[in-house]
This record gives sequence, C-alpha cells and structure tokens, in this order.
Amino acid sequence: MVTDPIGDYLTRIRNAIKAKHRIVEIPASNLKKEITKVLFEKGYIQNYKFDDSNVQGVIKIALKYAPITKESAITQLTRVSKPGLRKYVKADKLPRVLNGLGIAILSTSKGVMTDKEARTLNVGGEVLCYVY
Repeated sequence: MVTDPIGDYLTRIRNAIKAKHRIVEIPASNLKKEITKVLFEKGYIQNYKFDDSNVQGVIKIALKYAPITKESAITQLTRVSKPGLRKYVKADKLPRVLNGLGIAILSTSKGVMTDKEARTLNVGGEVLCYVY
C-alpha cells in the first residue's frame, strides 16, 4: 500500500524520464488525472490516456523530449505538500517557481490548477508540487 499516492505518481514520472522511457503507466485517481491534465495543458507531457478497463484504472502518459538533444521537457518534479506536513498558501502568498518559468500545481476549492491561474482567480490552496 502506498501512503503518498501523489509522491508515487511524481516518482514514477521522474524514474521514467531518467530511464528515457516514452510512456509511463500510473494507477489512476481523480487527483492524478487532474494533475496530468495540467501537465498536458502547460506542455510538460506529450499526451495522456485514461484507461478505465480495470477496477482502479490506469493513466498512460507519453513523455515529451526535445527532438535533437533528447532532453526531457520536465527538468525537475518536486513534491511540496506531504502527508506528514501539508503546505497551504493564501491567495496573496502564492509561490513563484523559478521566477515564473516553472509552475506550482495547487489543489484549490475551484479544482486543481497552476499558481498563475490561482493568482488570477484570487484563490489559495494546498501546494502539491513544483514542475520545471
């Protein structure tokens, strides 16, 4: 049993990038699906597919690499809010990742979104991870 499913999700992506895999399969949950959608919208992954044929379901993520240098679009994934220590921020204290070059993924009352979207909607929430 995994005690931190979001940490496991990020670690699977991190490991797949280090091994230069094209596709990674991750057990699905609604929160993981929303994080995957945000990563796709912001251009960090090439594509994704939700396979609900099993009881739990699987998320298949096609990772994005540069065509010539084979560098991954994701340089680093960092888990911020952990089960043992949750990190919540107010709307006026939203983090800026790499001075705006990266994104922070937040779970807010209006859904899962980036720090920039939360800033425009003026909502705070739990900081799940940093991506750059």
